[in-house]
Amino acid sequence: MNYQQATPVQEQAIPKILDGKDLIACAQTGTGKTAAYLLPLLDKISHDKHGHTTTLILVPTRELATQIDEQVMGFGYYVEASSIAIYGGGKSENWEQQKRALTSGADIIIATPGRLIAHLQMGYVKFDQIKYLVLDEADKMMDMGFSDDIFNIVRQLPTNRQTLLFSATMPTKIRDFSQQILKNPEEIRLAVSKPAAGIDQQMYMAFDRQKIYILEHIIKTQEVQSMVLFTSQKAAVGGIVKAVNKLGIEARGISSDRTQEEREEIMRAFKNKQFPILVATDVLSRGIDIDSLSHVVNYDIPRAAEDYVHRIGRTARAATKGTAITFISDQDQDRVVKIEKLIERDLEKRNITEELGLGPAPEFDPKRFAGLGGKIGGRPERGGRSGGSGGGGSRDRGPRPEGSDRGPR
Repeated sequence: MNYQQATPVQEQAIPKILDGKDLIACAQTGTGKTAAYLLPLLDKISHDKHGHTTTLILVPTRELATQIDEQVMGFGYYVEASSIAIYGGGKSENWEQQKRALTSGADIIIATPGRLIAHLQMGYVKFDQIKYLVLDEADKMMDMGFSDDIFNIVRQLPTNRQTLLFSATMPTKIRDFSQQILKNPEEIRLAVSKPAAGIDQQMYMAFDRQKIYILEHIIKTQEVQSMVLFTSQKAAVGGIVKAVNKLGIEARGISSDRTQEEREEIMRAFKNKQFPILVATDVLSRGIDIDSLSHVVNYDIPRAAEDYVHRIGRTARAATKGTAITFISDQDQDRVVKIEKLIERDLEKRNITEELGLGPAPEFDPKRFAGLGGKIGGRPERGGRSGGSGGGGSRDRGPRPEGSDRGPR
């Protein structure tokens, strides 16, 4: 399995899980947290009788469900354990395959809450033998509106179970939520790792309508070998892909509008370097298991500062160099303040819109958000202009972020 040394979250979590303790852990994606709970649970499952489901893992997206299922299969080479990923979308036969697994009793069920609720409502799912419940990326599930579904699922589980909650962030709503479903939990809170020194963090002031033109300029003037671009708007994916393709560079996009088979094929092609630029929605960002990128673009700033750190960490791996580009709209400046507070560093805010003939960009004004952390006090990452030309502009936000992955209700 090529595991030579435990990561900090594994070192702290595995003994507690083996001791049967409930656990709440604040750990970013990419810290080895999946193995931190899978390895001890697989050890426990190896001593149980097979033929019924003992472990339920709830996740926010189908991509993450598939990713965890693949890891179970990899670890399962050493431990006899069956698993299946339960998620919406795909072909009709997927529903029947999921139904068979739920009724026959796969050892481990990895599911998105919406799809699992759809199966539960049919009356054939029995979870009376569940011993272990895992909530992975709990903060993401809360953001996607899954809290009611999760409570409905938990009500159908035995009260005498071990519950493990993992979250990249620990806002008040997660703490309140955990108090309702965990019993005297042990707590692990890992410090957020800072971005690697090899990452060139570039932030560009821009109104939403100016972003695509700045992106085109960056692609033309920088050496882009492999880029992943994240946007909060599902409707924007197609337009961004089309604009990049017009430059003579192939880009493809993934969102919930595509079937699972299409998404998997696009991801395989990108990993195999068949095309250089991938455009994805925020909802899918944590399920994208790709590193060693030359560029990461935050077309829209992520809500959580920790997500920013994780995203840009996909570049500049193994002492290489990489570039992280973030567009700052006027209404998202508070998120930048939180990012700078987290990484303890001021970042230069570049303004090139007038040079490109796009008119003025919004001006960065951290004083508006002094209560969120304000000025950090460090020097900008690189010299040059900060802020931007004056000027206004309307809040031309697009559609709401992409919705959740729910099955038939």
